[in-house]
Amino acid sequence: MKLLAGIVLLLCLTSCMDNDNYTPKRKGYYRITFPERKYLTYNAECPFSFNYPDYSQVIKDDEPGAEPCWLNIVFPQFKGKIYLSYKVVNGNLNQYLEECRVFAIKHEVKASAINESTISNTKEHVYGLIYDIQGNAASNIQFYLTDSTKNFIRGALYFYSVPNKDSLEPVLQFIKKDVYDMVQSFRWKTDSLPTPKSGVGPPIPVLRKKDSEKIP
Repeated sequence: MKLLAGIVLLLCLTSCMDNDNYTPKRKGYYRITFPERKYLTYNAECPFSFNYPDYSQVIKDDEPGAEPCWLNIVFPQFKGKIYLSYKVVNGNLNQYLEECRVFAIKHEVKASAINESTISNTKEHVYGLIYDIQGNAASNIQFYLTDSTKNFIRGALYFYSVPNKDSLEPVLQFIKKDVYDMVQSFRWKTDSLPTPKSGVGPPIPVLRKKDSEKIP
């Protein structure tokens, strides 16, 4: 009987020692299968056109207070959405530029860095800036485009989930390429362009000049 009790005690001690050496496994995430990239062209009644992937949908913003040519590019598979807000410029371009800068800065609390890429397509009169916001920010990509005198559009990417850089990173990197392709394919319609004049575009508000990168 004493021998049996000793064996039980020894097994209990061994089990406790094993628990002390237990190392929890890292949390894993589901594997994501990304679709093949194929692009469509948005060219409706608004004064601009751009390319967007066929696994997304371009729909009009039907929220209260939405203005004409406010659009949403929805990514159902990834639970994400790019909000596009178009405005006519009427001597208030600097106001729109400052609003974009303020919207980007609001994410500094959760961001680890904010990098910027300048857009300057003089042939097509497309100028702007992309804010690449790193970290667990609510919106990791924001941008604006303008012809400098008549037209202005702002975009912001959001996901319908709690910001988590580790889980969202693969999806973010995938959609980020779509955002850059959309920006590079963006065109103002001819009848909406300003009268040619000297100059290459509006002043670009830069948050951190040393982080800026110009897109050719």
